[in-house]
Amino acid sequence: DVQLQASGGGLVQAGGSLKLSCAASGFTSDDYVIGWFRQAPGKEREGVASISSSDGSTYYADSVKGRFTISSDNAKNTMDLLMDTLQPEDTAVYYCNANLRQNGASVWENVWGQGTQVTVSS
Repeated sequence: DVQLQASGGGLVQAGGSLKLSCAASGFTSDDYVIGWFRQAPGKEREGVASISSSDGSTYYADSVKGRFTISSDNAKNTMDLLMDTLQPEDTAVYYCNANLRQNGASVWENVWGQGTQVTVSS
């Protein structure tokens, strides 16, 4: 089974930076979309950024464009989210996610890592 382990959250002042990391185990897929979601108190979970294996394209929510950068290391099965110029409205629990089809499999899976708290103080 694929498992995702997120790390790197914390408390930072507005304008600061944090890097979140997500390590995958049991991951043997060439067909996937991996990314980060976040959920703030009282709000729905929203997509923040993602990478597609089909063409390497990236997606960013409008609210984070130009401030967040998603990257992945296929050799290490890791994914990072570098968050710059953080604002109080970025405060949320951040989740890494993989939507994938394991090599040799016919079905797609959707896997969530545990959340990591990011708190940005004003």
